[in-house]
Formats: sequence, structure tokens, C-alpha cells
Amino acid sequence: MMSNKIFGYKRVSTMVQNTERQLDGIVVDKMFEDKLSGKDTDRPQLLALLDQLRDGDTVMVHSLDRLGRNIDDLRNLVQSMVAQGVTVIFKKENLTFSPDTANPFSELMLNMLAAVAQFERQIINERQREGVQIAKRNGVYKGRKQEMTAERIAEIKTRIDAGEAKARIAKDLKISRDTLYRYL
Repeated sequence: MMSNKIFGYKRVSTMVQNTERQLDGIVVDKMFEDKLSGKDTDRPQLLALLDQLRDGDTVMVHSLDRLGRNIDDLRNLVQSMVAQGVTVIFKKENLTFSPDTANPFSELMLNMLAAVAQFERQIINERQREGVQIAKRNGVYKGRKQEMTAERIAEIKTRIDAGEAKARIAKDLKISRDTLYRYL
């Protein structure tokens, strides 16, 4: 039995960015929105969307780079949705991928534009690394601020001396066990 629901997917890379311009004016049955990097597919709302898709559904996405910044992940996502009987529409690029029709031009555009998005991401990362190196050379960049204060380290030691499990302490303080051991 076909579902015929229309789902929307929005994504921005950081919590301070907003998704308002994405799919503006598009009516959907349900919207999914992630505020995470598109560098991988381990995004809670994307996974929830994929879990709800049924044969006959449509997924609307603002643009290719909102679904993924990696050409392989992007192609795999689109291909798996289409194989499931789902139509995928990218509004900005005016590309539609449907289980009914194979469109060589759309496939070409998906591959080309995904490659450009991946290249752009790599260039951004390279520029960031270069900027950090320059800042370090100039004594401006000192690295990330230490999240472990002397008070927190003292708290860890007190709790360990009291016999509390290290894993529990790490979880309470929202740090990894490796971080906890490093400060011991």
C-alpha cells in the first residue's frame, strides 16, 4: 500500500543558524530538521525521516548540500530512497529523482553538484587549518579553552576517593572517561 506523504528535510550546520529560508512556502505533512554538520549521515532527524519513509512518499530538500556534503553519502541516500519507492526533490537545483523514471541528466547533475559541495567543504577545512597555523605562529591562537577547572578536577578526585564509579562521574560531568583519566 502506497503512503503518498510529503516530508521535508532541513539542515544547518550550527545551532545559531536558522532554517527559515529552506523550503519556505512548501507544504509538507511532516518536517524534519537537523542542526548538525552534513559531513556524515549520523543525524537524528535524518535517521527519523528515513525510518518513516514508505513506498509512494516524497522527500523535499532545499538543496543537495543540505542532505549531504559527501558525494558518496549523498548518492547513497538518494539511491536508497528511490529504491524504496520514494521520490526525492531538490528545490534549488530543480532536480527530481523518482522510482518511475530514470533521468540521466539528473544523475549527472547530482554527481557534479555533490562533487562541488564536497570540494567546497574540503577547501573550507583547509582554509581553517591554515588560519589556525597562522594564528599559532603569531601567538594569537592558544587552542581550545580547557573545560576542566581546578574545582572540577578536585570534585573528580573527591568522588573517586568516596568510591564512586569513574564511568558515572564522567557521565555526570559530560566528559569522556579518557578525559577523566587524563586529568587524574
